[in-house]
Amino acid sequence: MTRIVAGLAGGRRLEVPRAGTRPTSERVREALFGRLEHYGVVDGARVLDLFAGSGALGLEAASRGAGEVVLVDSARTATQVCEKNVRALGIRGVRTVTAKAATYVAGPAGAPVDLVLIDPPYDLDEEGVRAVLEPLTRREDPWLEASSVVVLERSTRSPEPSWPAGMRRFADKTYGETRVWFAELDEPDQESS
Repeated sequence: MTRIVAGLAGGRRLEVPRAGTRPTSERVREALFGRLEHYGVVDGARVLDLFAGSGALGLEAASRGAGEVVLVDSARTATQVCEKNVRALGIRGVRTVTAKAATYVAGPAGAPVDLVLIDPPYDLDEEGVRAVLEPLTRREDPWLEASSVVVLERSTRSPEPSWPAGMRRFADKTYGETRVWFAELDEPDQESS
């Protein structure tokens, strides 16, 4: 079991799938969301949580005021746990999708999101990470806009990802065995053109 750290559902426990998931620790979530709130990207945000597992990251965002959260995981058992956690917390504006992360982001965005949370299994190779990052930078039916933030969580033993053209890392932080990279679109200022 893990719990929501802060916000409307702060202190409430989350169920975790029995196998195949590694929820982000409460300590890391607390530090991560403190930084994201400092960046001003949580309150009212549209959030995409890829490799959701228990939904801990996306539900933390919802608890802290995100307006809309989509929890995506390829394992039906994980999305069932996410759905159970959403019901138990009574948080509105959260939906779950059973799909591979790379397949989901290759599909239609509909509208840009403010925050993308990517916490893949630590054994996902660099090609797998790139398959998720690459579609986020597309210009047609975009997932991101200039103010969007992408968060990638990996093991400290994992190399920094090869960021796709159009995306750049602007910060990173290490918490014990966890490394978190913060990225954004790398585009010239639209107003100066």
